Amino acid sequence: MSWDPYATLGVGRSASADDIRKAYRKLAKELHPDVRPDDKASAERFKRVTAAFTLLSDADKRARFDRGEIDADGNEQPVFQPGGAGFGGFGGFAGGRARASAGRPDAFEDLFDGLFGRGGGGARGYGAQRGEDVRYRMEVDFLDAINGGRRRVTMSDGRSLDLAIPAGLKSGQTLRLKGQGLPGLGGGPAGDALVEVTIGSHPQFRREENDIRMELKISLAEALEGGRAPVATPSGMVQLTIPPGSNSGDVLKLRGKGVQVKPTPGDLLVRLIVMLPRKEDPELREFVRNWAGKAAEITR
Repeated sequence: MSWDPYATLGVGRSASADDIRKAYRKLAKELHPDVRPDDKASAERFKRVTAAFTLLSDADKRARFDRGEIDADGNEQPVFQPGGAGFGGFGGFAGGRARASAGRPDAFEDLFDGLFGRGGGGARGYGAQRGEDVRYRMEVDFLDAINGGRRRVTMSDGRSLDLAIPAGLKSGQTLRLKGQGLPGLGGGPAGDALVEVTIGSHPQFRREENDIRMELKISLAEALEGGRAPVATPSGMVQLTIPPGSNSGDVLKLRGKGVQVKPTPGDLLVRLIVMLPRKEDPELREFVRNWAGKAAEITR
């Protein structure tokens, strides 16, 4: 009788993909040859555990195994039909042999291997194999994605790593950590850790490709006379020159202060918003009334 990959991992048939991954990681850490170098029984069990995970972590193969179409080693299972010419109640047995053998000459022998336990072990045919990749999700700070940086992350096995975050990183991109996945089999290399990122939002900045947009509130006096105003950019404070006669909606450009990609960083685009005093100012009101009157006379 073929072995049961669910029992090998110690999970039920309704186990989720996450349950299967957790079970495998736990057993792999206990049984890996690097942990028990001279324990042949553990090495064989490690191979069987890895084979079980390989099958059950593949949604297609798992479904086929659950339906009885393949065995735990991935071999096709012959289809039996009740009744049939020439063999009475076992006619389907001959039919199953014919169908299977048409595609694979050793299918009939595989059937007996499964029935009588010959060669049914999960370690059959395994040499050095690369370990499985492991997927993670992580949110990256907006400014780290703009300027680049490093982030300390904790892997599923408890190890901490410094993850390099490249400038210009976008939501949906995947960072690959070579060799930080599940351990290999039979001396094979470890898999990779694949980190899918989402970029956090920022209360002041908005990204457009490699440029950054922001708004800057200025006073009426600054708009009329011009001047210099401090501006917080993604890479630090700078002084922005405001031309005389600026209006709300005007956009000023700070070159190279956007996304810090190489060889040419993006720009910071500053949209001006002219703000009137919140408190009542009789002098300003009188000035505007007189100015509006003069402007009307000029246009007549």
